[in-house]
Amino acid sequence: MTEREKMLAGLLYDRGEPELLDQWHRAKDLVRDYNRLDSRDLAEKDRILSRLLGGRGRNLWITPPFYVDYGCNIFFGDNCEVNLNCVFLDDNRITVGDNALIAPGVQIYTAFHPAHPRDRFGPPREDGSFSFCKTLTAPVTIGDNVWIGGGAVILPGVSIGDNVVIGAGSVVTKDIPSDTIACGNPCRVVRENRPGEADKEELP
Repeated sequence: MTEREKMLAGLLYDRGEPELLDQWHRAKDLVRDYNRLDSRDLAEKDRILSRLLGGRGRNLWITPPFYVDYGCNIFFGDNCEVNLNCVFLDDNRITVGDNALIAPGVQIYTAFHPAHPRDRFGPPREDGSFSFCKTLTAPVTIGDNVWIGGGAVILPGVSIGDNVVIGAGSVVTKDIPSDTIACGNPCRVVRENRPGEADKEELP
């Protein structure tokens, strides 16, 4: 099993393996180029996103700056908007459904590490070179028609259902069911999300 296969399977893997490092550097170069583009250069933005992302539907708008780990593990549906300064650490798959609205400063993590330092770090390398800490992953899935408020953090392994609003600043540690509004740290459902019942005091 390759290190990439271990990564996507949620097993401990070596982030410093040459193939993964090549993919990591490639993604960093692509997002650097994306983030430096003239704001009106839509054609070049489209070209870079086609090379960077694992897949996308129609009408994707990502406002730079935008940051990823690998890029190729990120998948968007149709009509999605990602506002500025978002971070997608896609060591495992990040799937975003149709009509997503992701506010500024949202962070989506799929990577985490063993809690005990002896499990995070192996013995020092004999040549003294840098060694990445041990890493595990779990995918993140976001359904259709989801609005994630500014500064929210979504942790590895979380699934968010359809028609969900996540309040600004929330830390989403567990799954959120469809048709709900949820907020807080840790993020919890505060009520159902029904048409015509929006309360701006509960929204991000």
